[in-house]
Amino acid sequence: MSTAPRRTPGPLLALLAAAPLALAVGCGAPGELRDHGAAEAVARPPARIPLWPGQDTAPSPEPAGPRTPEPAPQPVPDLTVPGQDVSTVDVRTLLAKDPGVSQDERRALDPCTGCGIRPAEYRDLTGDGRPELLVVVGLVDTDVLHVYTASADRMLPVLRVQLLKRFGAETLGTDLLLYESTTSWSRTIRRYSWDGARLVLAEQKVEGVGPVQEPEPTPTTTPGDRSTILRPGTGTVPAPWPSVPAVRRPDGSEPGAGAGSGAGAPTATPVPAPKVPQPGQPRPAVPTAAPTAQQPAAQQPTTQQPAAQQPTAQPPARSETTP
Repeated sequence: MSTAPRRTPGPLLALLAAAPLALAVGCGAPGELRDHGAAEAVARPPARIPLWPGQDTAPSPEPAGPRTPEPAPQPVPDLTVPGQDVSTVDVRTLLAKDPGVSQDERRALDPCTGCGIRPAEYRDLTGDGRPELLVVVGLVDTDVLHVYTASADRMLPVLRVQLLKRFGAETLGTDLLLYESTTSWSRTIRRYSWDGARLVLAEQKVEGVGPVQEPEPTPTTTPGDRSTILRPGTGTVPAPWPSVPAVRRPDGSEPGAGAGSGAGAPTATPVPAPKVPQPGQPRPAVPTAAPTAQQPAAQQPTTQQPAAQQPTAQPPARSETTP
């Protein structure tokens, strides 16, 4: 009895032939492990290495102890909030009836120079899904921030903080962040959180926001130096000329010195220009010796040649005269 050969269906052969190709391109079943090559090396984070470990240093700050219990906030008297909707409350009326508002703030409720009230803001700071009321009273030198929340049908003051002018504020979730520019290159950041009864200070830090400007060095020059001085960002600045010594009179005094100096003080005598001898004129005689020390300078023998052009005295042994 003969048996006919078993035939494989054509679609099944095509599927078996495509299976190795599918595995080669990585189209495996979900959850299979795949080789993506070598993993990148993991860099070890830098460790802190102390300097001068044997030196005695101040201890690290310790966490503050438990806060002193404060009395619960009291509602603002003679003021109700229908339906706990703080947006229906008149801000000026609320501030006027709040006993925690200072006298300076009360004066700012009326129009005055340099003071005023910012428009109210509404943010959820307690996490109950209802917004709180935030208002700022601007004084001449400072700003005062007030935060109120609705409890039943009353308004509770949950925060009052005095801040520098032009402070910044924002919310992060239910936290309140306040920014104050304490210097030209740093600012103070304070974060307030809800503790179940009021907003309390949870964190405070100082943050640098720019480089410190180094003072410009003072240039130094020496007398007679006319070189230029280079200053960063300002170009070149020439050094000043050296001072010229004052002209002295024949009697040894200086012009403008003494009690007569001022608007009517005599000025220095101008020195005449030297005269050039013309052809045919006799040359002036050369003095044989310099005047003695006892003879004052004002009585020196004069010649036709100006004093400014007199030659220096020659030794007596080599004196000569001109006929």
